[in-house]
Amino acid sequence: MQHDTIVILDYGSQYTQLIARRVREADVYSELHAWDADPAEVLALRPKGFILSGGPNSVYDAGAPTLPDYVLASGVPVLGICYGMQLLAHTLGGVVAGSRAREYGPAALRVDAAENPLFRGWEVAETAVSPPSPQQVWMSHGDKVTALPPGFAPLAHTANSPLAAAADAARGYYAVQFHPEVVHTPQGGRLLRNFVHHICGCGADWTPANFIDETVAAIRAQVGNGRVVLGLSGGVDSAVAAALIHR
Repeated sequence: MQHDTIVILDYGSQYTQLIARRVREADVYSELHAWDADPAEVLALRPKGFILSGGPNSVYDAGAPTLPDYVLASGVPVLGICYGMQLLAHTLGGVVAGSRAREYGPAALRVDAAENPLFRGWEVAETAVSPPSPQQVWMSHGDKVTALPPGFAPLAHTANSPLAAAADAARGYYAVQFHPEVVHTPQGGRLLRNFVHHICGCGADWTPANFIDETVAAIRAQVGNGRVVLGLSGGVDSAVAAALIHR
């Protein structure tokens, strides 16, 4: 069965695996690939969206990781996180600059465009006399976007990052300076669900039950009436493999 797929391009963040986990928790299949992976291998997955992870580099570093041409040429939505935001902005004509001090830790985010689907369901409240309530997010960056590319509009800001989130909705490009994948961003899981479901249009069909059924069917198709020799170490991987084969 072909599942709707989100491809996460890894730019070296310590949180990249968490992005894949959060997407799968939204019942959407995701695969993690290096940013310089074989384009044919990635495109064979027919992804419905890309997520660009954070990373330790500056876009101005010699030999810094770049944005593969096929990502923008694919025509599917793209979400850049931290370095991914900076890379997306830099590639499309925005300006990235260094900060006076590296920002690491919680920050109060104010959403300026609560109607944007990326922030759908965020707990923001605004009255005639008070601005939207801030939401805690987790920052870990040195550089930041100081001018958006043509077509982009700001979505949210913090005290240190006036452009903490932005989007070019017409082209399906979204970017956040903070890390939605970590638990220190309480609404981060909702943001990622919004991206994969409401922006990319992925169905919620990647569940443990579906995975078991499909894996058992694949084993039966491969083994047929034959027998399987399994080296069982007692660890999780081999124990799960044994349980699936037993079925």
